[in-house]
Amino acid sequence: MSFATNSSQQISLFDSTSNLTQREVKMLEKSWAKFFSENIFPAIDEEPFRVLYSDQPSRRNTPINVIIGALIIKEMFQLTDEEMVETLPFDVRYKYALHTTSFEEQPLNDRTFGRFRARCSAYEEQTGIDLIHQCIVKLSSQISKMMSLNTGMRRMDSLMIAANIKKMSRLELLYTCVANLAKCMERSNDDCFPEPLKHYIEKDDHNRVLYHNRSEDNDSKLSRVLKDAALIISACGSRYDDSSEYQLLIRVIKEQTDKDNDGNLILKNKQSGMDSKILQNPADPDATFRSKAGKENRGYIANVVETSDGNNSVISDYQFEQNIYSDSQFLKDYLASCPKSDTPITMVTDGGYCGYENVKSAKEKNITLITTDLKGADVADIYADFIFSEDGKEILMCPAGNKPKSNVYNKNDGKCKASFPINTCKNCPHFSECNPQMHVRVATLKLAKKTAYHAEQQRFYKTEEFKKHARFRNGVETIPASLRKRHNADKMPVRGLIRNRHFFGFKVAALNTIKLIKYIVSLDKCVQLA
Repeated sequence: MSFATNSSQQISLFDSTSNLTQREVKMLEKSWAKFFSENIFPAIDEEPFRVLYSDQPSRRNTPINVIIGALIIKEMFQLTDEEMVETLPFDVRYKYALHTTSFEEQPLNDRTFGRFRARCSAYEEQTGIDLIHQCIVKLSSQISKMMSLNTGMRRMDSLMIAANIKKMSRLELLYTCVANLAKCMERSNDDCFPEPLKHYIEKDDHNRVLYHNRSEDNDSKLSRVLKDAALIISACGSRYDDSSEYQLLIRVIKEQTDKDNDGNLILKNKQSGMDSKILQNPADPDATFRSKAGKENRGYIANVVETSDGNNSVISDYQFEQNIYSDSQFLKDYLASCPKSDTPITMVTDGGYCGYENVKSAKEKNITLITTDLKGADVADIYADFIFSEDGKEILMCPAGNKPKSNVYNKNDGKCKASFPINTCKNCPHFSECNPQMHVRVATLKLAKKTAYHAEQQRFYKTEEFKKHARFRNGVETIPASLRKRHNADKMPVRGLIRNRHFFGFKVAALNTIKLIKYIVSLDKCVQLA
């Protein structure tokens, strides 16, 4: 299939809207479809998706902007793929929004979305480039310009995303992995398939082994499943090394078991080398475990960057990872990917993103990082008045304006050891606050620049300016709630990190589109009132 941009966007003499009455045209002009057609659809860039298709002459691709636009509309109205495909031919609003009113036949079928997502997923697996993310971030930038947003104020927050999997016990997890491999061998008509394991391919075996056989205790069931696992792995040899069923069984055995003195598999103690990265469910090998605020989450975590002027806002960037990803790492990734800004930017986050190294990295991009909480114990307020060199390896001046006689930097703990004349420190009004170590001729003080920064932040937290920034950050809390309640982020119908990431991206695009439509509608009302 070859690539071609969509040029069939002009209304023809036989356009389906030509049959509408004047009243119906007015209704169409007032609907969401007009705003989508005039603002969102033209802003979708098809060109980056050229790499997904052949450069040889062949049947042309379904228009990319129609696919992307349809996927955004699908998330706006919480439709399934099938519902979107079935609605498009019969609803003029959808055709009007996607510029397909002149098409003799609508270009979407029941496989269009699945094939497009598969192409994007395969390309990302091969190259690490997320074309969906690039498209949606570029579209978000266009929406920001349409809304005339001041991009100098941004805020960041993360949210847990539940995977589309059930919670499994260790017995069920091990049993399922063995059963999946057994079914794989059975489908291959493998003569080496062990006869004692034939029950795994029976329809009711799962319930019979795990739930119905109450006469056998849990430990006995586990012991039997582990023996079966060892037997089927031995029977496979190297013939199934490339199969996902075999690899998942090997993974769960490695994560969940050890060997006794006789070489038999035994379960590990739950505290023995088992972390949140272990397999939660073979249906979604990428999903990981995390406990936060007393709640368990099996799945992923998303991070959103919102640009806001106080009245209007747009999600300008997002990231989607396994839920073992930290907030601090999200910020590091964002700062690494964004170019240095020509104009100052203020980024307001919660305490999870704090850290002196993050502040330094942000400053290099002309971004002032403000976090609404600090990790670690309080430090002496006087430390905020020490002046350091740019690299933090030298104390230039103490709060009283005295320059140290000497500086020694310890790269292991990042502290500077500054020496001052002993009489200078004894007679200093800040002596008790600094509490230097006294020697025969000098007084010494050990202090790290990050500790001085911590003291600066403590002082800043008491100001009205900080309270204003804290109120601004609170606005980003509506984003996770909206993505969950309106766009069902916790109920995505797919499994796997990349596929979930793509679905999440279109939910972000849908949320931004709704914000733009509301903004344009509010402007129209203001014009009418004027």
